Amino acid sequence: MNAETFRKIAPTIPHQPGVYKYFDEHDHIIYVGKAKDLRKRVSSYFNKTYAGYKTHELVQRIVRIEFNVVDTEQDAFFLENALIKQYQPKYNIDLKDDKTYPYIVIKKEPFPRVFLTRRKINDGSEYLGPFTSVARVRELLLFIKQHIQLRTCKLPLTQKNIAAKKFRVCLEYHLGNCKGPCIGFQTELEYREGLNRLKQVLKGKLGEVVQYYKEEMRRYAEQLEFEKAQITKKKLEHLEQYQVKSVVVSQQVNDVDVFSIYKVEDIAYVNFLMVRSGTIVQTHTLQLTPHLDETEAEVLSFAIARIRESFDSDATEIIVPMELEYADARVQVTIPKLGDKKKLLELSQKNVLLFKDEVKRKKLLNIEEKTEDQLLDILEELQDALSLPELPLHIECFDNSNFQGSYPVSAMVCFKNGAPSKNDYRRFNVKTVQGINDFATMKEAVTRRYKRLSEEGAELPQLVIIDGGKGQLNAALEAIDELGLTGQMTLVGLAKNIEELFFAGDQQSIKLNWNSEGLKLVRRIRDEVHRFGITFHRQKRSKGTFKNELEDIDGIGKQTATALLKHFRSVNKVKQADLPALEAVIGKQKAQLVLAHFAPK
Repeated sequence: MNAETFRKIAPTIPHQPGVYKYFDEHDHIIYVGKAKDLRKRVSSYFNKTYAGYKTHELVQRIVRIEFNVVDTEQDAFFLENALIKQYQPKYNIDLKDDKTYPYIVIKKEPFPRVFLTRRKINDGSEYLGPFTSVARVRELLLFIKQHIQLRTCKLPLTQKNIAAKKFRVCLEYHLGNCKGPCIGFQTELEYREGLNRLKQVLKGKLGEVVQYYKEEMRRYAEQLEFEKAQITKKKLEHLEQYQVKSVVVSQQVNDVDVFSIYKVEDIAYVNFLMVRSGTIVQTHTLQLTPHLDETEAEVLSFAIARIRESFDSDATEIIVPMELEYADARVQVTIPKLGDKKKLLELSQKNVLLFKDEVKRKKLLNIEEKTEDQLLDILEELQDALSLPELPLHIECFDNSNFQGSYPVSAMVCFKNGAPSKNDYRRFNVKTVQGINDFATMKEAVTRRYKRLSEEGAELPQLVIIDGGKGQLNAALEAIDELGLTGQMTLVGLAKNIEELFFAGDQQSIKLNWNSEGLKLVRRIRDEVHRFGITFHRQKRSKGTFKNELEDIDGIGKQTATALLKHFRSVNKVKQADLPALEAVIGKQKAQLVLAHFAPK
């Protein structure tokens, strides 16, 4: 559509707030926008001078214009967002975030069940979330199961059925994970109290839950029920550990959403921090592609609307780095200059830059990373194949290295949620083993690792892979038994070369499908522990070679050997040096000792 054609239809466009839609020759919506004044806004596209080439391209493709008048700019804001989601026009900002996020649902039923779901339906149930991390949701559900006894069965627990004694308690009751509402051991009121504590935990408001358990522990102690008091005390300790892992930013900041943006060429990255009761409860970064010449403020405003809707945010304040138009009058826009809110914004900006660098790194390396959901599917496959009691979100793998009995070392790599967690990798210089003893070396490494984790109160892995035969696996199990950790993690051996997994005492090994994703993950873990261990071993062996060659010379100590290596760069060049060259570095007397040592016999 050219400017002359537009001038003919311009008088039909009102000076009112609303939403406009541009259609192409195929009658497809190619752009949706909002405006305080529809005629002024739409007219700006048909001026003779364009803001950029992309806007010019859009205008050339417009064949038809439609508009919807609304009462307020706020209504236009919500309508525009809904239409963009519905039609996904070619020239609107493309938000690359097609994940289906999980929720924790509290089912609408007597004695409501609590479980993970990706389907949010209008059935009257209460949905908490969404959550950006499936692993985080599973961790929360496991934590809840350990500390708040809620049922997991699907029994129709109506008062009529309970009174008729149609049910019997199951294993969950005997394990202490359920209080037996199916046979009337727990009232609905008591059950609701547990659900209220669950909601407080999910919202990061742990103070009330901690206070509840303190009161419960005091009550048990007064009644001389010390075993129950001890159980409640452990719950308190776990809550405190969980609270430490939550990022508490400020007691002065209440419920806010924090956003930051980094825009480069045709790509924009937006980070979102959801802060509730002074604690960061969600963090997410996404990528957007503007197709026109939108400013950073326009892109950020679009992203904020979509993110807040996706995460059901009800915060009445948003923190942003720049002035922007945000039409929702219920929300206060803050650009902090100092204080805790400024620190929050800086943290968000740091996150968005880290995300941008990570995307760039993956493109340079041409890495095709699996999504979080795909990795969790692989872990579930591995759990089924090995009949593990828990999903192996935390896997550790050990391997030994030595060179003809010299320089023995052990290495351990750690994978969390199916991906390497390099900060948790560990290397072990063998201290207690003399000579070649692979079994004792493995036992020492496993003992040192899990003794340290136990002393620190850190989480133990669900799965430990021992790269070696049955002897190494039995040595590792012996270490676990001596530490009193038997049953708290699953240990399996990985046969060299043939890629078979086995449990101690089993006659038959477990052969995973050669092309399964579970086996590919095991291979990756094995290759990573080999790489990490061999690199460490080479470093140690190299240092050991230098030491043996120079420090073993009578009269030459470590300091002199280091001075020679710094100057000549290698032992071989020290051997080739003449007396004057050696004297210049270590003096005449020591130079003669070195020369005599390397002289032909």
